[in-house]
Amino acid sequence: MTLFDAIILGIIQGITEFLPISSSGHLVLGQALLGVNSPGNVVEVVTHLGTLLSVIWVFWKDLSSLLISFQNQDTQKYILFLIMGTLPAVIIGLAARDMITDLFDSIPMVAGSLIFTGIILLLTQKLNRKNKQLNFKKGLLIGLTQAFAMIPGISRSGMTISTGLALGLSGKDAAKFSFLLAIPVIAGAGLLTALDTQPGSISIPMLQLLLAFFSAFIVGTISLKWLLGLLESGKFHRFGYYCIMVGLITYLVI
Repeated sequence: MTLFDAIILGIIQGITEFLPISSSGHLVLGQALLGVNSPGNVVEVVTHLGTLLSVIWVFWKDLSSLLISFQNQDTQKYILFLIMGTLPAVIIGLAARDMITDLFDSIPMVAGSLIFTGIILLLTQKLNRKNKQLNFKKGLLIGLTQAFAMIPGISRSGMTISTGLALGLSGKDAAKFSFLLAIPVIAGAGLLTALDTQPGSISIPMLQLLLAFFSAFIVGTISLKWLLGLLESGKFHRFGYYCIMVGLITYLVI
């Protein structure tokens, strides 16, 4: 992987992690187009860690508020909702880890999953906007869709935000819960990969990995702020057309 490849893959991750168009799917396609053959999913994890830093950066006030007001009953409930939403991804991720990793090598799976994601996003246009409160049941349901999004091509943000909207949450609340929910999952995936990686087994130079990380962080921060604005304007569903188009082109070309 060249320096150029590293920056491009970081940019792809930064744009697609928060926009509901599947970062993992685009990274698989990006590596295929660039001819990058990386062992396992090291590139995916490194760039995901970059966008994890983006979430922490953008939502720092919310995170610090949760810590400061930890004794507050509402804060404790919200943290429990996050825990409930995280459990499905942890359980399914550990149980089906090898199978999920193998799916990253299947271009047809990515294409079909992108089309599925696009359909789900288009359906959100039919939802009536509400402003219901988050609860344990809703947190668990959103968490289940996050676990489902471990399949490459299924957008994590697309599925979790769409589920939140379908359950009556406002766009702002659905997005906030979705991205705070991503923090423990992405961090956990990075930790597991680091523990499984043998010293000297990574063929990609550290400089390339660092470039991929920081380009993902910078572009991810910009993309996240843009998406939050789009949710307020009610244009979230438009990404569905893009996902379907990319999925169909992938089937025909790659």
